[in-house]
Amino acid sequence: MDEETHPPGQPAAKTVECARCGTAAEGGTAPPTWLCAVEDGRRLHFCEGCARLHIRAIESRLDSLWW
Repeated sequence: MDEETHPPGQPAAKTVECARCGTAAEGGTAPPTWLCAVEDGRRLHFCEGCARLHIRAIESRLDSLWW
């Protein structure tokens, strides 16, 4: 084939935000102190402050809607 091919474009930079308070993570990735959970097939990130505040509910495996 004589079609011209192009390299794939760069994926858009996605910022990680806390699902509870909306705090944005620096550098575009969640720091190791943030919590990551999967609820209803969605990946949710929670900042250190929100995770510490709701640790008992998290350990009880309650959905974030209940905290």
